[in-house]
Amino acid sequence: MRKNSSFMKGVAVASIAAMSMGMLAGCGGGDAQQDAEMHKVGIVQLMQHGALDQANQGLVDGLADGGYVAGENLEIDQQNAQGDQSNLQGIAQQFLSNEVEMIMAIATPAAQVMASATEDIPIVATAITSFEQAGLVESDEAPGTNVTGTHDMTPIAEQIDLLLQVLPDAKTIGTVYTSSEKNSQVQVGILKQVCAEKGLTVVERTISTVNDIQQATQSLVEEGVDAVWLCTDNNVASAMPQVVGVTDAAGIITVCAEESMVYAGGTITYGINFYQIGYDAGLMAAQILDGESVPAEMPIQGPKQEDLKLVINPEAVEIIGVEIPAELMEQAALTTDGAE
Repeated sequence: MRKNSSFMKGVAVASIAAMSMGMLAGCGGGDAQQDAEMHKVGIVQLMQHGALDQANQGLVDGLADGGYVAGENLEIDQQNAQGDQSNLQGIAQQFLSNEVEMIMAIATPAAQVMASATEDIPIVATAITSFEQAGLVESDEAPGTNVTGTHDMTPIAEQIDLLLQVLPDAKTIGTVYTSSEKNSQVQVGILKQVCAEKGLTVVERTISTVNDIQQATQSLVEEGVDAVWLCTDNNVASAMPQVVGVTDAAGIITVCAEESMVYAGGTITYGINFYQIGYDAGLMAAQILDGESVPAEMPIQGPKQEDLKLVINPEAVEIIGVEIPAELMEQAALTTDGAE
C-alpha cells in the first residue's frame, strides 16, 4: 500500500508539473501573440508650430480610426527635430535602430532626411507642398518609391481673389519666405504667376532663420506693399507674432495660406486645414499596416475642396482698420468663435 501510495503521489506531482508547464507555455504564447499584434511606428515633426502640431494630431487620429490605437496595438515613437537638420539625422538613425515598422514624417525636410536614410521602411508624409519637386516620388499618381502621403498645396489663386475682394485697388503684394525651403519656393513661384495674370506686382524678401523675419517684414512695409501674402513656410508659421507685430502696426493685411496662421494673428485665409491632411495620411498609413497597399502604389492625396475654409480674424481686422465685405464676414469662420 505504501508503495502504491508513493506511486500515486508521484503521478499527481508529475501531472501538476505538466499542467503548470502547459499554463506557462500558454501564457508565453499569449504574450508572443500580443507582441505580434503590436505595431511600432515613428513620427517625426520638423518643428513646433500650429499647423504641424495639427497635422501630427491628425496622423494619430487617422491611424486610430484606421484600427491602430496608441497603447493598444500601436507603439508610437514621437520625435520633434526643433527645426534642426542634425536632429533629423539622429532621429532617422534612432528609428532604424529601433526597427520601426513605418515612419511618418511631417514637413518636407523631415521626409527628405527619412527617405535618404531608408529605401525599405514605408514612409507616409504630410505637410509637403510637392512630393515630386522634393524628390520624394517619381510622380504623384504613381510614387514608385517607399514614400507616399498627403500634400498641403494651398489654393493660391483663390487667396489672391479673396485679397482683391477686400482690397480691390491693391497693386503690390509682399511675401516673406525661407530661401532654402522647397515648399516655399514652389508656392512663391505660383504666386508670381497668379499675380502676373492679374496685373499685380510681387515684392519678395527671403530669410535664412526665424531671426530674420522681423527685419524682412519691416522691409516689405518700407517698400510700400499693399498687402502681405504668407505661404506655408515653417519658419514664418512658427514666428507669426513677429510678422503681425510689424504688419498690424503698419495697417497692412496678411493673407495666409492656411487657417492656423490666422488663429496665430494673421488677418484672413481661404485655405487648408492641416489636421485634415494629417488625418488623411493617417488613414493611408493604416492601409499600409493592414497590408492592403504599399507606398509605391498609393497616389499622393491632397486637400479636398470641401475641406477648404474661409477664416477671418476680427481682432486683426479691427487693429488694421480694414473693411471686410459683409458677405465674407457672414460666410467666414471667425477666430473669436473658439479654438481652431
